[in-house]
Amino acid sequence: MVKERARILVVGGGYVGMYTALRLQRRLKQELRRGEVDITVVTPDPYMTYQPFLPEAAAGAISPRHVVVPLRRVLDQCHVVVGEVQSVNHAKRTATLTTLATEEEGAGPEQLTYDELVLAPGSIARTLPIPGLAEHGIGFKSVEEAIGLRNHVIEQMDIASSTRDPEIRDAALTFVFVGGGFAGVEALGELEDMARYAARHYHNVQPEDMKWILVEASDRVLPEVVEEMGRYTVTELRRRNIDVRLHTRLESCADRVAVLSDGSRFPTRTVVWTAGVKPHPLIAATDLARTDRGRLKCTPQLTVEGTTHAWAAGDAAAVPDVTAAEPGAETAPNAQHAVRQAKVLGDNIAHALRDEPLETYAHKYVGSVASLGLHQGVAHVYGRKLKGYPAWFMHRVYHLSRVPTFNRKARVLAEWTLSGLFKREIVSLGSLEHPRAEFELAAGGKPPTDPVGDPKGSS
Repeated sequence: MVKERARILVVGGGYVGMYTALRLQRRLKQELRRGEVDITVVTPDPYMTYQPFLPEAAAGAISPRHVVVPLRRVLDQCHVVVGEVQSVNHAKRTATLTTLATEEEGAGPEQLTYDELVLAPGSIARTLPIPGLAEHGIGFKSVEEAIGLRNHVIEQMDIASSTRDPEIRDAALTFVFVGGGFAGVEALGELEDMARYAARHYHNVQPEDMKWILVEASDRVLPEVVEEMGRYTVTELRRRNIDVRLHTRLESCADRVAVLSDGSRFPTRTVVWTAGVKPHPLIAATDLARTDRGRLKCTPQLTVEGTTHAWAAGDAAAVPDVTAAEPGAETAPNAQHAVRQAKVLGDNIAHALRDEPLETYAHKYVGSVASLGLHQGVAHVYGRKLKGYPAWFMHRVYHLSRVPTFNRKARVLAEWTLSGLFKREIVSLGSLEHPRAEFELAAGGKPPTDPVGDPKGSS
């Protein structure tokens, strides 16, 4: 039994945040019922995004609402606060946070006290000071970005179909993806597959009219899989007339011209940035130990090194990999580890509250799967290498088994089944980004954006 009432604060509602809170609900069921434990989850969004499904959501194979899991429904024994933690003073056991009502209240940020802290804010896109990137680049970490990119790609095809200016047409049909990791390769593969299918419904746009360019600074793509599978991926993408450029960097995208380090210049209205991530800025606003790369120093028991009552896992945590042969190795910041770390983290918090021994996190990496579009993929799981349709099928089976809740599994499976029976939807709903534009114009106001000056080209 918990000796005294414990206030547990979980910062972040992603993989680690949601699964840790879910584990705590199950392990501390009796304590929650007796009021001995209070769990608060602070998250910027009231849902958890299953990011491996973002490429398929962008391609229209899965509905956006089925890629996210509503936290209030899943964490029914927790207090879910939609807001952002600005800083943490663990010495005083306080967190400073803002909510959606903070600005209107005018009272400033709130101070939230806690007894046990779980830091799982995740990561943000790692960008570089490249001219034009902030103005013209498109990210690919959230469901909003994925759907916005889908609308944007279809809109560019509409622009190319309706213009008589060859320069505008060429720029609209040129798509540059920066970063050859899972996010970049899967997003490019799915969207190119979707656009190639959509082209059959345009009388003057052919698949060969489009230029798809993948820019990677290293000597290979998909570093998470073995080199042989990376080479196969490059071969497969080039077979589809996708221009894969290794040892190449994006040096500028100002004035809607992508300038590469090899001297190439591509007028384009689409630059998708998937070149890695970095720890959330909140980590730097704490008084906890950090590594040189800005991640929290953690122990194999998922406590923050050098302190007590502070826990961390996921992208923002440097967790020692006790299964690795080389000393000092850390677990990879991916979903495979995050979900498993969250379970051990939840168990260890329960153990700590009950004065029980803590468990050590140990998980040997089992492999990776990646989709390259419909019926195409690569996989390296338990030492076995798969390509093409078998890898694509394994990708779907694996992620269907991992997506949270039976409700989401059933909906995703139903959508996959229907998409196999019927044709793709190729409608752009770009107006979703500015739903009041037409009404404001009708009411005598100004539209919220100037289509000419819109950096992403959305109308």
